[in-house]
Amino acid sequence: MDKRKILITGGQGFVGKALVDEFADAGHEVICADIVDQPFREDVCFIKLDIRDAQAVLHACEGLDSIIHNASLVHTKNNRVEDVWAVNLTGTENLLAACTAHAIERFVYISSASAVYEGEDIENGDETLGYSQISQAPYADSKIAAEKKVIAFSGEGITQCCAIRPHVVFGAGDNRFVPAILSKAQQGKLTRCVGNRDKLSDFTYISNLTDAVLAAEQRVKPGGVACGQIYFITNGEPKAFFDFVDMLLMEAGYPTIKGKVPFWLAYGVAALAEGIDTLKGGTLNAEDGMTRFAIRYMVTHHYYSIEKAKRELDWQPRVDLAEGLRLTVETLKQRHSPLLPKVPQQAA
Repeated sequence: MDKRKILITGGQGFVGKALVDEFADAGHEVICADIVDQPFREDVCFIKLDIRDAQAVLHACEGLDSIIHNASLVHTKNNRVEDVWAVNLTGTENLLAACTAHAIERFVYISSASAVYEGEDIENGDETLGYSQISQAPYADSKIAAEKKVIAFSGEGITQCCAIRPHVVFGAGDNRFVPAILSKAQQGKLTRCVGNRDKLSDFTYISNLTDAVLAAEQRVKPGGVACGQIYFITNGEPKAFFDFVDMLLMEAGYPTIKGKVPFWLAYGVAALAEGIDTLKGGTLNAEDGMTRFAIRYMVTHHYYSIEKAKRELDWQPRVDLAEGLRLTVETLKQRHSPLLPKVPQQAA
């Protein structure tokens, strides 16, 4: 394998750290870029970088062979719109400009399956689906705009690009999705599902995603099969959202969900919560599933075909959902996570 100098943006987050490990373990020279600078392995260069700063981005990208653009602001509430767009679109534009300035050959964009979601059922959707034509949340809107820029940019100069669309990523090190579920369970607030559990969703174990990104980066080069392409990446095991939650709860040792609330009630509560949050100025990185966008996700089919990725990237998901959840909870146990239920002391 050719050794390349690769910048990974958002490298301190859940997905970012896993990508840093994946590419460093593969033998590449990795630069981890993030707005925080907390080194976590000795063979990686760590830099503090705000991708909204065009000059800082230009300087950081000098001498690179490849960029894995993972940094984004995940915020599905309808507030803090300017902040979300500044990171998700302007940051992407700054990185693409650096590719031109420094003749960087490869660019892999970590996008989102929400790029095609319009609040209606998607069953086994593939990459021929068009972009969403309606505005639902600044996160989805800005990811669509950024992905369009990336795909249009591919091949304009020396840089070849592709986009990876994962859906609901989970695994060891998750600091958002799994902790939110377990925290609610711990507080006794996770007793009811939304709707009838008759709609299927996709989930993606973290190593299945990083395997796919590694495979895509290898193939996004002049003449490579991935140039200008988009790939859905999931476990390929559609499951009702709250059935997945129950699997996690059982693995962690919490009671499963018994009751349910109708969609209209949950959606109304989420709308009220968003409104209150907006009046307070809008909180970033503090979502708990109570947004209109998230509630809509829970009551619609949204699962995708991964056949194109299998075929063109020579990739397969190696870890199934059950094993992924087992590994996730096992890591939490090893780290003595306070999110897990306390085991009663045995009588002497």
